[in-house]
Amino acid sequence: MSRIIDTGLEEQSALLYRMGELAYETVTLAIQGYLNGKSVHRQLREMSDVLISMADQIEDKTFELISRFQPVASDLRTIKSYMKIAYDFARYGRYALDISYINDRLGGITECEAWVPIYIKEMSEKVLNMVRISVDSLRKHDIALETV
Repeated sequence: MSRIIDTGLEEQSALLYRMGELAYETVTLAIQGYLNGKSVHRQLREMSDVLISMADQIEDKTFELISRFQPVASDLRTIKSYMKIAYDFARYGRYALDISYINDRLGGITECEAWVPIYIKEMSEKVLNMVRISVDSLRKHDIALETV
């Protein structure tokens, strides 16, 4: 028998998953813009604002769940984790925005030595893989999700 609070937790989980997907897209766009010397700041500003708005929705839902359902300890830990994850996904958006800002200010990496773009691309792939793993882990509720 499912509990009334479970619906709210599922809604939070679904919103977090959408946030994670958007965070991944945001970081990907920022990195591609940086590597290709293309300005994507305007797009990233909008995406970052959406992520912040979604994090606010998670926070609002958190307080609603706590006040309406008086959750038990295990539910409180889940709710708290969801709120922290939402904050972290919003930070991804801010970091992506920072990358695009630096790209615009410095004019990309055209003036860098040849090894720099290669190094940035390799590190970017690792970062994106870590973000993908975190989003997949959240979606599957699997804390032990391993890399392939």
